[in-house]
Amino acid sequence: MRRIGWIHPEDLLRYELQQSELEGVDVTAIRDRWCNAGFSPEPLGYPASTLPRERREQDLARALLAELTALPHPAADREPGDWPGIRATLGSSGDEPHHAPSASRIGGAWVGRAIGCVLGKPVEGIPRQGIDEIRRATGRDPLRHYFTAEGLDPATAARWPWNPTAAPTSLVETIAGTPEDDDINYTLIALRILEQHGPDFTAGDVAWCWLNDMPALRSFTAERIAYRNLLLGLEPPDTASAGNPFREWIGAQIRADLYGWVNPGAPLRAAEWAWRDASVSHTRNGLYGAMFVAAMSSAAITGCSVDAILDAGASVIPPGSRMADAVAFGRRLGKNADSPCAAYRQLEQAYGHLHWVHVLNNAALVCYALTASRGDFDTAIGLVVAGGWDTDSNGATVGAITGALAGHDGIDRRWSDPLRGRISSSLPGFDGVGFDELVARTLSVAREITGA
Repeated sequence: MRRIGWIHPEDLLRYELQQSELEGVDVTAIRDRWCNAGFSPEPLGYPASTLPRERREQDLARALLAELTALPHPAADREPGDWPGIRATLGSSGDEPHHAPSASRIGGAWVGRAIGCVLGKPVEGIPRQGIDEIRRATGRDPLRHYFTAEGLDPATAARWPWNPTAAPTSLVETIAGTPEDDDINYTLIALRILEQHGPDFTAGDVAWCWLNDMPALRSFTAERIAYRNLLLGLEPPDTASAGNPFREWIGAQIRADLYGWVNPGAPLRAAEWAWRDASVSHTRNGLYGAMFVAAMSSAAITGCSVDAILDAGASVIPPGSRMADAVAFGRRLGKNADSPCAAYRQLEQAYGHLHWVHVLNNAALVCYALTASRGDFDTAIGLVVAGGWDTDSNGATVGAITGALAGHDGIDRRWSDPLRGRISSSLPGFDGVGFDELVARTLSVAREITGA
């Protein structure tokens, strides 16, 4: 039987050693025992669990994971996980009155999210240096259109192969509608949750929607662990922490946009909704990533400046957290870096030790791209995808924010026409859904919430 990635103990232990250390836990003794048994502490790459393993490796990993879980974690006073604790770090300011939702901006956000996702799909997992080589070889420097295989010499293609699951649907030669992707599936799930449960939805409602609608293997990293934990009978927020070394990765950040779109001008409320959703699978900075994007989306849908959008995002992050530092770092680079290459090098110096789908490095890159582009759609998605790391997720986030600013008609048709106005999805009832229908349904939810 083919092994399923992200859930096997020997994989989880390697990632948990890294994650616990990032949270301030002394893992030296446990790492030494693992290494002394002849095993590497470094993650084996993606998808790690396709490789055969020894039974003794799995047994030792299970035992060490249990010990790691039992170790005391440093107090999280600066990085609380409960909403009252988070809210207490944010000061007394609240939301201003809601703005009326705009069909054009919601349309731009949906289409922009899809475009940015598709732009990043074929190079997902390729290091930035490889993306640079591909761009130069194919006339995509700067990046102002979807990737192409035309002009790609065999040596470069062999050195930096396309993401194998994405290239058949996301190169300029192969795009025929928006291909299925988890970055889009979760936005659809958020819409369904609000349609079925309204503003008072709970983390349990989110969990049930996953189990009812999402194929298990269309979840990844933290979401796959949470899915497994739900099937084992755990409930949120325990599903986020039990055996989950991916709890501060990017998964919750990719799920949050729609909570902002339906709360225009209300970033704190959008952030609290995103927190509910994120609590199924993430903790600490994983939660803050979702809150950050929801708050930025709430501001973007009103058409304000990119600085105001980033301010809105920063306003919902606990100020003493590592996420707050990452956001500030990315914004400084956007204002001060001499060139994109210089900015990318500084990002890698600061955050290159993290996994390429961790939330902190990717959030910093998103902030750099938004700041440096001044919110211009073409520039922003090109900068963020060229920067590497989680290219399709970051492309989707930045595409949605700058797409909202541009409005549906402000996005060049060279981007939107290949998507053919529709989305493929593995979720029941959504495969082939049109952007027009999604905009209408999102507007309906937003108007019910805002009363506008």
